[in-house]
Amino acid sequence: MKSQLSNLRLYFDNHSVTVAKRIIDRSGYTHNLKSNIHNGCLKLMLDDKNLRNEAGLLRALETIATDLDRIAELCREIIQQTGYLKKRKHLPSKRYITLLKRIEKGVQMVDSAINKSDTKLALKIGHIEQELDHAYTKLLKRHTSDLKQNRERTEDTVSALFIAHSIEQMGDVLLHISEAILSANLGLPFNTDRYHTLQASIEQLNGSECDAEPALETVAQTRSGSGISGLSTTDQQGNACFAIYKDGQKRKLKEERDGVENWHEIFPGLAPKILSYHKQGQSAALLIEHLAGQTFEQILLHEPPKLLNSAMQQLQKTLTSIWGETHTDQPVSAHYMQQLQKRLGDVYTLHPEFNHSDSLICDTTIPSFDTLLQQASEYEKPLKAPFSVYIHGDFNVDNIIYDPLEKKINFIDLHRSTYMDYVQDISVFMVSNYRLRVEEPKLRQQILDQSYSLYRFSARYAKQRGDTTFEQRLALGLARSFATSTRFVLDKTLARSMWLRARYLIESMLVTHPKNPHFKLPVREIFSV
Repeated sequence: MKSQLSNLRLYFDNHSVTVAKRIIDRSGYTHNLKSNIHNGCLKLMLDDKNLRNEAGLLRALETIATDLDRIAELCREIIQQTGYLKKRKHLPSKRYITLLKRIEKGVQMVDSAINKSDTKLALKIGHIEQELDHAYTKLLKRHTSDLKQNRERTEDTVSALFIAHSIEQMGDVLLHISEAILSANLGLPFNTDRYHTLQASIEQLNGSECDAEPALETVAQTRSGSGISGLSTTDQQGNACFAIYKDGQKRKLKEERDGVENWHEIFPGLAPKILSYHKQGQSAALLIEHLAGQTFEQILLHEPPKLLNSAMQQLQKTLTSIWGETHTDQPVSAHYMQQLQKRLGDVYTLHPEFNHSDSLICDTTIPSFDTLLQQASEYEKPLKAPFSVYIHGDFNVDNIIYDPLEKKINFIDLHRSTYMDYVQDISVFMVSNYRLRVEEPKLRQQILDQSYSLYRFSARYAKQRGDTTFEQRLALGLARSFATSTRFVLDKTLARSMWLRARYLIESMLVTHPKNPHFKLPVREIFSV
């Protein structure tokens, strides 16, 4: 690769046909090098299981091999463009030579950056892209001006512009190489902007520049695209520091930060602490306190029933306290059917088979889901919770943490928290249990028992508070959660099962008086497989 760039630089110096031919003729050589590296990485993975921990590095090597081959390809494209020139004197050859020297410098740093896992050197490689981009902007203005003023050499100017663009693309390739090395060093996919945001967040936490390389481990990937990682670093005193690093869209992370701060004011001790918040453009990052314990999902899937029962008891105590502390006499409607309507397009995109019109069987009209939804929206209007409480807003089993040593519940992912109908949290929790991918009958029974336990608890609370439409609102809340959750479910059998339950619940409500005090949901039947 170094020889290709060196030859291209030499060509701009003397325009030798021999040098040009040398560049063109080496296309097969660079392609074979790339293929050999790809095959070697794959062979290492297959032959040595111990190297699977180095999968990130091997992926980076494959990426870098492809990128270096791309630079060689761009060298050949530049030579081909020079073939269209009528007069070579119109080329800013000295400027091109200067830029190619920068690219050579970047390529020379690649080996050392990989072998030493040198993040700072990787960042230097990526910085060359900015220099080339700035230079290309100047060349673009120059060539554009030439096009306007010297129309007799339009073809030469266009060729010069294409050559400048190819050199600028080499900068993009170097940036991609830089990010591949960064990702290998950190063990997670990272671009330079994301890395700088991470560093700024850590410096904000420590109050000084951080020289130590942070260790990261993937925790989750949210449906909104935010990345969630476990982070370990050291503070100014050299003590180990553990946190959750979350980055993504600024709007969503600001909502989460505000949600956490609201919980600290309303019900202290439930939400994690915000250790730092850093924003850059339309992106942002949060460092959040690492909480001890396990999510309800982890407990349900991997721990004994005794621990699950303890967690459920503590959750019910915590909810009783929250609802009592935040209770207001302001009636509120969650508008479950409106929420469902907003997400219906996404559901139909993934499951177009759910979208059908009204049909007729013999003389019986079978309304479409859209028709049922319109009717249910009217049905829901008089249904309001007689009071409001502060709710989580996204009360899934993976957003609730239980620490068995402290016997403590914590909430995470709090960007949707607000004063609302408590039934919304209950319905979301119950459906998030149902859609867990579990086949084993005993475990499915535990899932049913957990959902039923929270249902009975909330039904008792409703009775104590004189909430006479609890069952009807829960039916609509469950219908909303069953239907909207299918947009995240690729398993067609499970998605259809959830969709039919949503339809059944809506149909059941439409034949029930909105304020019938004797109506009871057949919860066990709904949540059985």
